[in-house]
Amino acid sequence: MSRLTASRALDLYFLEARAKLLDLAAILDRFQAGEGAENLPQDSRWSQIRDALAVLNSDAPDKAERIQMIFSQAYDPSWPRPQPRL
Repeated sequence: MSRLTASRALDLYFLEARAKLLDLAAILDRFQAGEGAENLPQDSRWSQIRDALAVLNSDAPDKAERIQMIFSQAYDPSWPRPQPRL
């Protein structure tokens, strides 16, 4: 199976990307229009969102992986192992 050309990918996914960007813009507007919006910079979740937006705005490869890592906790080897359900 061959990879899509950039032009073909744009043809296929432009409207979906546009819709998701509009949704995201509306969500960000709600955050910034909300009471207490001046406190957003002190919230780590807001920082994560801004970091993710910076990745989207960059020319860096592997954007999905980079954004996933922004929202993920670092691995802790002391985490308890899951137990099988009985």
